[in-house]
Amino acid sequence: MTPFNRALLAALAASTLFTPAWAEIETVTVTVKPLDPVGNAAFSTVTITPEQLRASDRLDVALEQVPGLSLFRRDTCLSANPTTQGVSLRSIAPSGAGRSLVTLDGVPVNDPFGGWVFWCALPNEDIASVEVVRGAGAGPYGAGALTGVIELAERAKTGFTANVSAGELGYRRAGASGGKDFGTFQLYGSASAISDDGWIPVHAPQAGAADDGVTVNAYNGSLRFDTQPDANTLVSARVGYYNESRHSGLVGAQSSAEGETASLTVVRAETPDSVGWRLQGWVRNTGFTNTSVSVAPLRVSTTPTNDQFATPALGWGMNGAVRGGHDWLSWELGGDARGSHGQSDEHYTFVAGNFTNARFSGGSSFVGGLYAEGAAHLDPWLFTLGVRADDYDSSGGHILQRSLTSGLVTLNKTFPSKNTVIPTARAGVRYDVSDNLYLRTAAYEGFRAPSLNELYRPFRQGNNVTVANPGLIPEKLYGFEGGIGGSTAGDGKSGGLTWDLTVFYNQIHSAIGNVTVGAGPGFNPLFPEAGFIPAGGLLIQRQNVGNIVARGIEGEGVYHFGPTFDVRVAGDWVDATVNGGTSAPLITGKRPSQAPSATVTAGFDAILISNVTASANLRYESIRYADDQNTLKLPPATTVNARVAWTFAPSWSVFVAADNIFDADVATTKAADGTINYGTPRLVQAGLSFSE
Repeated sequence: MTPFNRALLAALAASTLFTPAWAEIETVTVTVKPLDPVGNAAFSTVTITPEQLRASDRLDVALEQVPGLSLFRRDTCLSANPTTQGVSLRSIAPSGAGRSLVTLDGVPVNDPFGGWVFWCALPNEDIASVEVVRGAGAGPYGAGALTGVIELAERAKTGFTANVSAGELGYRRAGASGGKDFGTFQLYGSASAISDDGWIPVHAPQAGAADDGVTVNAYNGSLRFDTQPDANTLVSARVGYYNESRHSGLVGAQSSAEGETASLTVVRAETPDSVGWRLQGWVRNTGFTNTSVSVAPLRVSTTPTNDQFATPALGWGMNGAVRGGHDWLSWELGGDARGSHGQSDEHYTFVAGNFTNARFSGGSSFVGGLYAEGAAHLDPWLFTLGVRADDYDSSGGHILQRSLTSGLVTLNKTFPSKNTVIPTARAGVRYDVSDNLYLRTAAYEGFRAPSLNELYRPFRQGNNVTVANPGLIPEKLYGFEGGIGGSTAGDGKSGGLTWDLTVFYNQIHSAIGNVTVGAGPGFNPLFPEAGFIPAGGLLIQRQNVGNIVARGIEGEGVYHFGPTFDVRVAGDWVDATVNGGTSAPLITGKRPSQAPSATVTAGFDAILISNVTASANLRYESIRYADDQNTLKLPPATTVNARVAWTFAPSWSVFVAADNIFDADVATTKAADGTINYGTPRLVQAGLSFSE
């Protein structure tokens, strides 16, 4: 039985545990959602509605409705290698590690080894809401929130929802989420599975015998136990598991990943007579494998180059906060700590049908800090200020290489520990001109520590070899912005407009990027861990490339035509350039790789008749460059997704959905020889939904 079928049966079997009586049970009044930062109204925030989330059965696709929010490339979790699933905001400089922090009920979901996010392990059925905070998230968010924070909130009410669908490309998916009240405690569960037969990402006439399909087979599950000792206190324990395997588009290239997570959260809500507080601890155990190949001229064949057969990593963290306030003042004091340890174990140098060398590289990192944030509510004014200080450490860095034939050690390096204290702050002012109009301004700074993957793991993609850099230092972002917005929508029942417009100026200092430092064929004595670089291949190193300066404007608007029809449009324009300084002068004045200058999204949600709903989303992106020197241009891309659902019985509906409905070619990356890879083609699916 395949993993997909096992997860599908588990999801369907779970439905026998629950009964429609859930709808009659009172829901929990205290949730595990983090205490909302006291001054967030002064910053650029976007809320993804439940209707927008349900427009796609994959969370990363649903989030594409936020301009500037994207994975490193234009891939989705259907085709993206895990190492490229890092998410960033504002199109300043996407990164495989991601420059945004993603949390689920306050627990970071970024991988402890690489910083990326396994998006196929986050089923839409399990997510109740999403809030995106753009700009560096100092204060309560801490490390990783360089370009912003994506806060996911898990379902926190009883009931059951499930979806099963199938479609083109051999696409199959099932997902379910539900909860039941057992008197003094509640049990919530979710499970999903997704599988497809994929597509060949290189099109004719460029494609050859070396090219294979990109496929995915992924499944996941979680359980959460909640109990309320009293009306204002909630204790929540959660465990989760995910597993995925992929073919990567070249014969012999594939990857797999799995992980377990566990968290414990205790929340006491703030009352007029007492402070509120929150304590949380979590642990994440992950593993990752990846095989790479080189491509022969004319793409006639592939040869194994690397077998990353294990990447064990362990991440842990804890956070706590105390919150209180008076008539006009709200405040929060807190701290958090996160640690990670991991190692990449791999075989390389393929000769006469066998790998001849082994490499073991990894280390540990720690970041922890304290913060204080306050907000003064002096109608019609809001003033907020937050300060924070973090300690960042990296230690235990090493790389060991040995011959598999002789057992001799050919390279043995250890790297010195590093330690630094990083102060950050954010401040904002908001003025409510009227009930329908506000003005705001904010300034902030934040940082992202380099991942273990960036510090220690070399890797190969096709004929290109990228080496790590244990000398990397944390990235830091400084920025300010101004915004104007308002709403005439009221409760939305009578119609009206909700809108926001923001201009911003951001600088990333010591930005980590991939810099070309050589080319094949041959060995580079400065980088012995790279091995032989084949003809047509590049030698690339991760470096702190200097500064990235980004000036931009972003905005969104939603017009509510009463309770049955919403139209939305959003967009951004970002002028981002790199100053590589003396270390990377060739990229000075260039645009960061994979960063579009303009993004436009639009869509609608409608109730056509009492039992038929429809939605559609459009996303346009301007050109990107696949390389740091802006020589490999990726053309603009426009995709349209749509969904129509018919409720044919209470709680039951059928739907038809299409991603990339016009089958647009979406270029995701481009090799030095001009070969282009393309993302998801048209994918039409039909399915059945149940929601109680």
